[in-house]
Amino acid sequence: MSRKRQSPASSSAQELDARKAAILEAVVTEHIDTAQPVGSGSIAANDRVAVSPATVRSEMVALEREGFLVQPHTSAGRIPTERGYRYFVDHLQKGALGAAKQQELGQFFQSVLAEIEDVLNQTSGLLARMTNYTSVVVAPSHERASIRSAQMVDLSPNRVLVVAIFSDGTVERHTLEMEKEFSPVEVADASHQLNGLLVGGARDQRVEVPSRDTGVAELVRRAVATLFDVGPTVVGDQVFIGGSSRVAEAFDAVETVRSVLGLLEQELVVVSLVQDILDRGLSVAIGTEKGYESLATCAVVMAPVSVDGGPVGAVGLLGPTRMNYREAMAAAQAVSERLTQRLSEVSGERG
Repeated sequence: MSRKRQSPASSSAQELDARKAAILEAVVTEHIDTAQPVGSGSIAANDRVAVSPATVRSEMVALEREGFLVQPHTSAGRIPTERGYRYFVDHLQKGALGAAKQQELGQFFQSVLAEIEDVLNQTSGLLARMTNYTSVVVAPSHERASIRSAQMVDLSPNRVLVVAIFSDGTVERHTLEMEKEFSPVEVADASHQLNGLLVGGARDQRVEVPSRDTGVAELVRRAVATLFDVGPTVVGDQVFIGGSSRVAEAFDAVETVRSVLGLLEQELVVVSLVQDILDRGLSVAIGTEKGYESLATCAVVMAPVSVDGGPVGAVGLLGPTRMNYREAMAAAQAVSERLTQRLSEVSGERG
């Protein structure tokens, strides 16, 4: 995925006077609602602007000259630029989730009973349904979680299943293909030893594996090597995408749909994007601000999911730059708070 030089995080440092700011807000709001260029006549009729059409036209020309608006066609109205959206978002008053959606969210987390990965997957679908945007949920990393249980199950004489349960509620499974056959008794013995070695330890803890030259010791060594051979983790190691079909609904250009879907398929790219903006809490990346050309007509809203005060994952929404930012930010924030609560409860129960 091509990535060009990253632009500054915010290009709206210039403060507009009250009249220009009101006109820009009215243009952005109307364009979000209609997806059409906005003319001076409709802005002049806006109660919050309260100036003549001639003044509106003059100010819109000034806003275009300063890079906040652009006129896509001669004699057409104007639409916000990336800089215009950024100013709008930076000055947006925080919204709240509506009562119906708050109830839907509460009922979901009261009723969903599953392993953490399944909860996260279902949460991505919920967030997409609530907003009609494509959702992204980045799962917590196992790096900070301790191991609550480690077991081995014989599937066949030379195939063994390794299952590890972490304190954050996640479950990891690996199938080992062994060169020689093992009896159920040997697998059970290896499982007992593996559990004794790993329970209470963290993924980054050094584990002393028995050096004995026996079949049971060989099984234990293979299981430990498999569980600990995970490589470096950025924020999370799994990405759940909800409502990917909404990408096609949100964008008119086929090439845009194709490039955005291509980016979503690259989990490491998504995790990297999340890592870039997580330390700012609830945040919005607009257009090319993060350097990805395929996101030029997109906006990404992200909210961190935390455990013990530190970010371990994130929830987010991807949509067109003309997305309903107030609604998207409120939904992402509310879902991140509920996920943070759920993960903290699981960590407390299993810690």
